[in-house]
Amino acid sequence: MKPIVQISLDLTNIDEALETAALAMRAGVDWLEAGTPLILAEGLHGVRALRKAFPNTPIVADLKTMDGGYLEAEMMAKAGATHVVVMARAHAETIKCVVKAGADFGCKVMGDNMVCPDMVEGAKFLEDLGCDYVIHHIGYDERRGIAAAGHRMPSPMDQLREVVRAVQIPVQAVGGLTLEQAIQCPQYGAPLVVLGAPLTIDADAFKTADGDLESSLRMICEAVHAQTVVR
Repeated sequence: MKPIVQISLDLTNIDEALETAALAMRAGVDWLEAGTPLILAEGLHGVRALRKAFPNTPIVADLKTMDGGYLEAEMMAKAGATHVVVMARAHAETIKCVVKAGADFGCKVMGDNMVCPDMVEGAKFLEDLGCDYVIHHIGYDERRGIAAAGHRMPSPMDQLREVVRAVQIPVQAVGGLTLEQAIQCPQYGAPLVVLGAPLTIDADAFKTADGDLESSLRMICEAVHAQTVVR
């Protein structure tokens, strides 16, 4: 699989999401993600608006489904999502329901291993139940709480190679990555590179002199797309 750049639209209104998405697409981003905050704020309307504006672009609906799997996946697929997210900590029957809905409505399923006691086993569990992708994810609150307690902040990079080696399906690493780490993901065997939005361009890397976000994104996309995924 060639490297893919996905931008996470973790915004809270449709207009801002559409504006950021348009900028990202001009810069070379491949996939759009209706982030959880956008889905909470705008629901199906946000996904429909993205689909209308970008009729041929893959759209990930980050539902973080824990129950009611079939209905949630069906609703998002009918609204225009091409990918939906279910949690590994959901019951196996919920994950099966999301996978069934994905098959019925032509939508791919991304399984998220966040807060699994064993992240590698969580990834294998998701693959065994039929998920098409694994999201290897360290949560926002988890990272910040551990750091606030004076401990080292965990990173998806800690076990990324092990997760990639444990499954045959594509892997995506999410959670507190620097831009440099995100860009390196294909070298760990993870072809799906996620960039948060609104983006803060970190340190001196990929930062243009005038702070032009579109130009910065274009450089990031070029750096990712130039790579070969190493498994």
